[in-house]
This record gives sequence, C-alpha cells and structure tokens, in this order.
Amino acid sequence: MPRDLMFSLASLRAAYAEGLRPEVVVKEAFARLDALADPGIFLFQAREAALAEARALGVPDGRPLWGIPYAVKDNIDVALMPTSAACPDFVHRAEVDAGVVARLRAAGAICLGKTNLDQFATGLVGTRTPYPVPRNALDPALVPGGSSSGSAVAVARGLVAFALGTDTAGSGRVPAAFNDIVGLKPSLGALSSSGMVPACRTLDTVSLFASSVADAWELFELTAGYDPADPWSRPLPRPRRAPLPRGITVAVPDASSLRTYGDEAQASHFRATVARLGEGGAQVREIDLAPFNAVAELLYGGPWVAERVAAVGARLADAPETLHPATLAILAPGLEFSAVDAFKGLYRLEELRRACARALDGADFLCVPTIPCFVTLAEVAADPFGPNSRLGTYTNFVNLLDLCGIAVPTGPRPDGRPGSLTVLARRGEDARAAALALRVERGGAGEAATNGIAANDVAEDEIAIAVCGAHMAGLPLNGELTQRGARLLRACRTRADYQLYALPGGPPARPGLVRAAEGQGAAIAMEVWALPRVAFGDFIAGIPAPLTIGTVELADGSAVKGFLCEPHGLIGARDITATGGWRAALAETPRSISPID
Repeated sequence: MPRDLMFSLASLRAAYAEGLRPEVVVKEAFARLDALADPGIFLFQAREAALAEARALGVPDGRPLWGIPYAVKDNIDVALMPTSAACPDFVHRAEVDAGVVARLRAAGAICLGKTNLDQFATGLVGTRTPYPVPRNALDPALVPGGSSSGSAVAVARGLVAFALGTDTAGSGRVPAAFNDIVGLKPSLGALSSSGMVPACRTLDTVSLFASSVADAWELFELTAGYDPADPWSRPLPRPRRAPLPRGITVAVPDASSLRTYGDEAQASHFRATVARLGEGGAQVREIDLAPFNAVAELLYGGPWVAERVAAVGARLADAPETLHPATLAILAPGLEFSAVDAFKGLYRLEELRRACARALDGADFLCVPTIPCFVTLAEVAADPFGPNSRLGTYTNFVNLLDLCGIAVPTGPRPDGRPGSLTVLARRGEDARAAALALRVERGGAGEAATNGIAANDVAEDEIAIAVCGAHMAGLPLNGELTQRGARLLRACRTRADYQLYALPGGPPARPGLVRAAEGQGAAIAMEVWALPRVAFGDFIAGIPAPLTIGTVELADGSAVKGFLCEPHGLIGARDITATGGWRAALAETPRSISPID
C-alpha cells in the first residue's frame, strides 16, 4: 500500500474499493507507530486482535466503517482489553464493550488499542500520567494537551482514522487544538457513556477526534443514539447535518474578555477568523464573557470537585499513593465540601445560567479560541497547575452550561502554530455547530470553500457524478466506477429537500433518491466521483430502471449529475430518509435492508 495513504474515511474507503485489504492497513498503522518510537501514545496495543479482526472481515459487506482503524482513550471499555484510566493500580480487563465501542464494532471499525490520558481524565495538559507522555504531533516542546492526549496524537500522526476521547472540562477539545485536528464534543447524553470510567458523572461525554469536520460529523451520526442502559443518555433528535440558514449571528468575546495571556499571535489569529465569518455573511456580536468565566470557576473552585472524588471512590482516602501527585492535589480539596455546599453550588450555577442566556440572547453560536495560548512541557514542569488552569479558559464552562461544541483547525497562525476555533451551540444543535465549523475549517471563508465541488477538482476529460447507495466506496457496486477509472472527489450532502427509499429487489440492496417538496425532506449523504468522460456512456447504459441520472442539488448550492429514482420505482419501497444516508441505514440494519417492514 502507499506509505502516504491518508487514514481518513474517504481515502480508506477508496483504497478498499480498489482491493486493498484491511489487514494491510492494520499492519501499516503499527509500522507507523513503531517508526515514531513514541511509547506514550498507546498504553495497550491490540496488534494480534486487530489483525485477526481485519482478516475476519472477508469481503466488503456494506457496513459504513468496514476496516476503518481507530483508537480508544483508556477510560473507555473495549471488551477483553485492559482499562486503566492511567492508574496502574486500577487496571482491570473489560468484559464488554462500552456503548459507543459496541456501535463502532457493529459498523465494522477495528480498534488498534487504548490510548494515554491525564490520570482519571483530570487535566488539560496531557502530562499527568505515570506512563511516558505522548509527544505533541507538531512540536515536541509543547504539551500534547489533555486529558485525551494519546487519542489526539494518534489521529494527528496518521496512525488511525479517528479516535474516541472524553470531555468533561475540555479534554475532547484542548488536545485537538494542540495537534491541529478536529475535536467534536457532543451534547451531553447524545453518545452513550456506558462503559466509561467517570470523571465528573453529570458532565462527562465521550468525544470524537478526526482529521476533518466531515469525518467527525459522520462518526457522530453513526455513534449517536439513545441508550436505555445508560442513565445519563438523553433521547435527543437524531443528528442530521443541514445547511446553515442565512443571516446567522455569532457571539464572540469582546476585547475585555478575550484572554490570551500575552499570546498576541493567538489573539490576532482569532480576530482574523472572526473577520472571515463576517465576510462570509455572519453577523458578529461581541459579548462580555464574565458570566461564562464565573461558571468556569465553579468547576474546580466549587463542589463539582467533590463529584470527581465520588468518581475515584475510596482510593483518595485508602490508597492515595496510587494517584499521580497532580491528580491527588486536585481531588483532595473535594473532601472538604458538604452537601450544603453542593446545593449552594447548584443555586449559583442556575443564576449564572440565566446571565449567560441573556448574553447569548439572539445569537445562534458562541465562537471562542479553543485554547487561549500554547503551553510547553517546560512551563508545566515549572508550574504543574497554572498553565493547566489557563487552558480551561474557554472550555471549563461548556458542559456546566449544557452546550455542544466542535474544535476546528482554522489554519496556521502568523508564527506557524495551528489556529483552532471552537464553535459552541445550545444542547441538541450539534448539526448547526458542525455546519459552521465547515465554513472556517483550515481557514475557509464560506461553505462553498469546504463543502462544494470546485471547478478544478474535475479534469476536462472527466465528469462529476454523485452516488448515494451501492456505488459508494466500499459498497458492492463501487467497482463499476473504479474499473472505469473513476476517482473519489469528496463526501457531501444534498440540499435538505430530498427523500431516500430502500427499493425492492436485489441483491445488492439499493436506495432510490427523489426530490421532495420544500421543507419535507432531508440532507442526504452522497459521494461525488470523477468519472472519465469516455466511460460515462458505458456506465449509464448499465443503470437499471427505476434508477436514472439527473441533476442533484448539493447543500452548498452547487449542482452535479447523480443518481435519482423515477417515481414508479417507489412502489413497495421503504422510506429511510430519517437515517440521513445509505451507510447510516445499513448500520441500522447491517448487511441487508428490507424494503417493506
């Protein structure tokens, strides 16, 4: 396989469609890990188990994550693997998969192992571990960010296509900023937290690291869902990305509350990113972050520290020597809080919620720097607590206020270090946050810059064609494209007024895409391929009724030739629009889809 193959969903699917075997990818992943010689990324490697899973996959079977390698933060259970939470005295073997891991396994993903973290997910620097500290993927002088340090570095180093982290106070966002990747922190309760070692139970969530917003969002669509086995799971609306409406309003910190602790490059890059949002049509409104800062102070200065003590259990009193010194110092004050303090803290939080809601009144989003400044290993060695505290400036308040968010790379700062913006939205508005993140990803100025079909993507002797079913990468009919020399351009979505149906017949099972009345459909997942023009006629000659080639309008406002279904073909078909796409539908009903319930 090519040593420079990017471990992204689209790249791996395209490679698998051309015949690459998953076991070759798994071997390459571990070869890359060996070449790095960084013992701090993985705490437990699953080399033999991952190879065995890869070999057992057989031929592509339509599952959306078939053969995709990933890593899991070591406070999340993977069946038959150790779970340590970076505490050697806590190590135990998990008997069953955590809820999210079970969904990923069912979708065909392969876990390569368990990654390092700040012990018991208590920290934002990534150095509070008794094991070797993972090296920052961009600059070994910098901390890797925490607490999900190993997961973020594994993605940034190209060892895995994605990784699971957790986020209580920023652990799923800060490491993303330090390693120039995407960190998606869902609405609380959107992802199952069963099988996750708690840090602060009422505020915890599993998070997702990926190299792009598109990958992070697809993974969220595939893993989100109500879990009756998890008492903290919430029946939130099914995640489905849709285009942003025009005239959105974005709140940002005003000059007095933009804290970068002397890092002028961070301040200027943030202002430039905000300016691009304005140029792209957003209304930008500056607000005072004082009430948000007050909320953040409750997390470690209030009774929520006692909740962290509850998560660690009797260890703090009975076996303090098993804890990392920084972890012990943070948790010990939690023993001093009373039940009265806990209620007073709740009352104060509700007062501050109102103040924060007033500050955001009329705004669709709150956009902040993911981190206020960069922190070096030397700074943490000199002061284990001050730099860590500063890193929570724009993250500590988020879960207490029940916001969702996504940290997105915004291009290099003037000094070459990576910029990162966090888009925050209200609970359940994860899709809107991701849509805005697409606009600023890697310095983009608008949705068309990141999600559309640029003219120079397609050569003069090619034609772009959108597919939404069995012709997508890794699915049974993809060879009809690749054997004619087609190449995958990108994953995207239709406008939000299409309907998708599981058609009668097969194998293979096939969907039918139709245009719906305005406001009655959804944005359906598609792939756009570049097909040589000389092969186009031969390709469409083999398309059976009721499928046809027409014009499909995409979420970014562009149009492309693509598969549609004639109305008479919907007789006996099942409406699967609510799944948001064929891969998601296959994930719900693996290997086959019955047209009629």
